[in-house]
Amino acid sequence: MKKMLSIFLVAGIGGITALEVDHHFTKQDANYSAKQIAPKEVKFVNMPGSPAETTVNFVNAAEMTVHAVVHIKTTYAVENSYQNNNNDPFYNLFFGARPPQQQPLQPMSAGSGVIISGDGYIVTNNHVVEHAEKIEVVLNDKRTYPAVIIGRDPNTDLALLKIKEQNLPYVTYGNSDDLKVGEWVLAVGNPFNLTSTVTAGIVSAKGRDLNILDGGDRENGNYPIESYIQTDAAINPGNSGGALVNTAGELVGINAAIKSNTGSYAGYSFAIPVNIVKKVMADLLEYGEVQRAFIGVSIRDLDAKLASEKHIKDIRGIYVNAITDGGAGEDAGIHEGDVIMKIADVDVNNVPELQEQVSKFRPGDKIMITLQRNGEEKIVPLTLKNRKGNTAVVKKEKSEVISVLGGSFEQASPDEMKRLNIKNGLKVVRLNGGKLRASGIREGFIITKIDKKDVNTLDDVKNDLENKEGGVLIEGIYANGMRAYYGFGL
Repeated sequence: MKKMLSIFLVAGIGGITALEVDHHFTKQDANYSAKQIAPKEVKFVNMPGSPAETTVNFVNAAEMTVHAVVHIKTTYAVENSYQNNNNDPFYNLFFGARPPQQQPLQPMSAGSGVIISGDGYIVTNNHVVEHAEKIEVVLNDKRTYPAVIIGRDPNTDLALLKIKEQNLPYVTYGNSDDLKVGEWVLAVGNPFNLTSTVTAGIVSAKGRDLNILDGGDRENGNYPIESYIQTDAAINPGNSGGALVNTAGELVGINAAIKSNTGSYAGYSFAIPVNIVKKVMADLLEYGEVQRAFIGVSIRDLDAKLASEKHIKDIRGIYVNAITDGGAGEDAGIHEGDVIMKIADVDVNNVPELQEQVSKFRPGDKIMITLQRNGEEKIVPLTLKNRKGNTAVVKKEKSEVISVLGGSFEQASPDEMKRLNIKNGLKVVRLNGGKLRASGIREGFIITKIDKKDVNTLDDVKNDLENKEGGVLIEGIYANGMRAYYGFGL
């Protein structure tokens, strides 16, 4: 593991450490392509031996992008909890006794973001904001705004923020499926707190799986989706969440990671394809949750060895190892041993490319899959399903108080309650930045009481807090058995 980390030190390049769309969006399908803008030609002297003079537009692309890329500053609070004992200091804080004086540290970090609509929606990396107590957005003209998290998706390392402003400059979506290896791209961001920095490079590869995301919701069957655009445009700490644009100034990716032995740029950088970005952003805005679609097959890359074993002549596509009972693949008539060649009209030659294409769709969407079976090509219609085997979408229940708390919850399981010797509890499964995180609560905490009243369901939380004013005392327990008390004001 240490060896791997020494080879791939993937910067959470939103900061020095890992601390680091009206409808508001114009509806765009997965094949959206913005109108190309006639570029000014900037001539470059060619290297010896080059066949011809090259003209590439960098100036227009930079001018169209820098004002829509923002600097994101985040602040984090040290956890403020106390173990349960006969003299509960935090309890006393709310009921009369004076607690010990404390000066909690507030670590800070910084990253980048991209304005994607004129009314203040901003996309960035999840790792830039996931642990933040406070988020501040600085525009290129130095105006500063507080930002709130609309939603996060650890599976793709993306987050959607919102600031209160109108008529902002924004970047239009491009089409990452059209991006070609060898094509010029620009990376725009705020490395090392240097604002509005533009670097240039080419697309070195597509569909890169680095195995770096730890945020997948694996318990619910959701796994990280990694299909990065690899470029040699220089990015460094602080570039995380910034824009990767083509020479027409269209957004083609969100910068996310670098390959380096030092933590700084040393050859290659990686960006999340924009076709994934726009689907995730649309889902977070409309549903509050990302809608995951599945084919319902077990797959693996097709290489020469496997092709020889299975007597497959054409070494392209992804091999189907097994079919999920009741899944979309079974319903569509996909067989074990089939080779998937295309998702919709896009070629797929490895697992990350397939995952990238499927991630652009929602449960219930109908797509065409091209596959080979016994050397013959077949086109199969398929209706995608969710992990539970149906076509329903999941919509997060909206409540003002839940939004203020900034969390997602689920009832504690019987096994958890038995092991921790509690009779009730509501588990904090995700924090998006709000009162809970600001008070020091961390994911996995089981809330047992609010203001001394038992809590078991989300309705209990709403009933207790919907019309509450003033101080709130939350009691609960962590998975390791540590009881803790937290307080905040509403």
